[in-house]
Amino acid sequence: MPRTTFAVVWSRIESHAGEKFTQIRGGEFTYKIVDGHVRPDRTNHQIPKSHFEQAFEIAPLKSTTPVQHLRGPSYIFAILMDHRIRQSDW
Repeated sequence: MPRTTFAVVWSRIESHAGEKFTQIRGGEFTYKIVDGHVRPDRTNHQIPKSHFEQAFEIAPLKSTTPVQHLRGPSYIFAILMDHRIRQSDW
């Protein structure tokens, strides 16, 4: 199946900032993009764009396990695996 580029995926992530996303265990959150980082409203952590790019390289994800070494794995999973972000690319 053809894949898109990370640049396209990052633009989707940017365009859906402020919308509700759901974590794997059901927690809901929104996020802002600040200086190339995703800042979820449920934590003080900022997740670097580069961590989303690393996770994108191994998408689709079945769980958060493959991204546990990245900051905010449950947020990365929730965002990358959401239909608004993945569309039909993976």
